[in-house]
Amino acid sequence: MTLSTALAQVRHLETEIPGPRSRDLMARKQEAVARGVGTTMPVFAVRAGGGVVEDVDGNVLIDLGSGIAVTTVGASAPRVVDAVREQAEAFTHTCFMVTPYEGYVAVAERLNRLTPGTHTKRSVLFNSGAEAVENAIKIARVATGRQAVVAFDHAYHGRTNLTMALTAKSMPYKQGFGPFAPEVYRAPLSYPYRDGLDGPAAARRAIDVIEKQVGTPAALVIEPIQGEGGFIVPAPGFLPALADWCRANGVVFIADEVQSGFARTGAFFASEHEDLVPDLVVSAKGIAGGLPLSAVTGRAEIMDAVHAGGLGGTYGGNPLACAAALAVIETIESEGLVDRAQKIEMLMKDRLLRLQKDDPRIGDVRGRGAMLAVELVRPGGDEPDPDLARAVSAAAHRQGVIVLTCGTYGNVLRFLPPLSISDELLEDAVEVLTRAFAES
Repeated sequence: MTLSTALAQVRHLETEIPGPRSRDLMARKQEAVARGVGTTMPVFAVRAGGGVVEDVDGNVLIDLGSGIAVTTVGASAPRVVDAVREQAEAFTHTCFMVTPYEGYVAVAERLNRLTPGTHTKRSVLFNSGAEAVENAIKIARVATGRQAVVAFDHAYHGRTNLTMALTAKSMPYKQGFGPFAPEVYRAPLSYPYRDGLDGPAAARRAIDVIEKQVGTPAALVIEPIQGEGGFIVPAPGFLPALADWCRANGVVFIADEVQSGFARTGAFFASEHEDLVPDLVVSAKGIAGGLPLSAVTGRAEIMDAVHAGGLGGTYGGNPLACAAALAVIETIESEGLVDRAQKIEMLMKDRLLRLQKDDPRIGDVRGRGAMLAVELVRPGGDEPDPDLARAVSAAAHRQGVIVLTCGTYGNVLRFLPPLSISDELLEDAVEVLTRAFAES
């Protein structure tokens, strides 16, 4: 695999974490940046590539976060860098709705080919995952003539008003920001570790709630693998049963693949693991190697239900982001990164399962591909232990490993390494995590 930078692919601590220059910059941040913008790591980056991030003090950190699943092909993948440079020299913006350009069309063509299903598709491009989710619902409402939308327990769909309504977790995403958009309802998710139900039984429970409390909604929106909610993988059969119900009732099935798409789970889209063919697929995060881009791709008859001029935005499908997206897709396909995600899963899951055998506080090890997590509980049961999650992640941070937490209860450690990371860095990261558990 071609590394994206000359940056040494080894963890190295030049100073304590954070170092003096990062502390100075954090003081400046506190004076200049709104308090509501938090940070996971107390360091400031200057370079990143492969599987590492270098900070302003010369510390080189192992990256198990990928900028929250964004830099899937690496933070400065060569094809992406070259494509963006070439496009910037040509033009940085014209607005596709004013004078269109080929890059937007080419990205739409690739998405129509790559998303699940052989039906005729259309795509539309936006800037962020939340914006794409919101537009998917707009499309579904026009196509069906109905307004109600069903989301699920533990869901995260974004920070705009409508997507906050869809999101299940209050703090920090919703607290104090209401009132939220109406006609949003919630159904129970399949959560194998906590509910003990098989997929069909969990689907029957969810459908019963929907039919009794909502009736026939415009759309059902769900993450094939939960993201912020805790990397929850529904039990086999849950998602296909919901999709079957949607088809039988004329409900638009929207797969939010913002975090799980673009090779992250060992398939190009996580829906493929159960041969799921959504009506609409939402993409973002890993789509453009770090440039702002998102998309809605779906059945042509649904996508084309919206009147001309009803979809778009000034920056949606920016030419730089489109060039990056085309380079990301080429990188994934030419470098076999779908297979690489599967190898990362085998390596990391094996180590995490071994760690679980020796530590009763690791209640569950789950995920697919390079989208993995451990759920932490108090010994002797399944009571969530967010304090342990904070302690372990902080210990890992001090030793130069970027680890993120998530989950409705704040008790999940999630691992999202770039697919360009080496086996040696993964092994080192797990060793650090093992020591972090021992110290916590």
